Amino acid sequence: MKKLLKVVFIFGLLVSLSSCKDDKKPNYQYMPNMYESVAYETYSESDAFNSPTGLKGKEGQLPVDGTIKRGFQPYEYPNTTEGYEAAKASLKSPLDPATVDMKKAQELYDIYCAICHGNAGDGKGKLVTNEKFLGVPSYKDRVITEGSIFHVITYGLNSMGSHANQLNQEERWLVTAYVQKLKSEL
Repeated sequence: MKKLLKVVFIFGLLVSLSSCKDDKKPNYQYMPNMYESVAYETYSESDAFNSPTGLKGKEGQLPVDGTIKRGFQPYEYPNTTEGYEAAKASLKSPLDPATVDMKKAQELYDIYCAICHGNAGDGKGKLVTNEKFLGVPSYKDRVITEGSIFHVITYGLNSMGSHANQLNQEERWLVTAYVQKLKSEL
């Protein structure tokens, strides 16, 4: 039995030594890019993403037609005067007035709005008192509704820019509730 094991071991050793790489006949690489990747210079132009559409590889960054990002809620009123008037007339807050977190609403207002509109909503924020912006109206002087406030926060109006990128839809409704509270106190 020992002799048989020795013969099998020696035979296995000879087979493994004879099957090693032969310099006269190179081994095959079935997927050469897996073994030797193409080196690209950092930040250099590459034609790897050229496409017949002429977008230079940007089509991989574009969303598929008909899709929306996760958590996005569509807003059906357009950024026009007619859209503003329609929102002013018919748009209502989905938040329950009894459960609105006024502390968070005030924090958001103080961060994004008070710098121009003032802490009391009187149009005398820090930028107005320093004469960086002029003509910021007081909420007392305006005919505003939930819909008009939300629409202006979403799209902006005159020299006020949109805050849709900074505030999600729920936060914009919170700020709307706080602006209405300030208007009632003026």
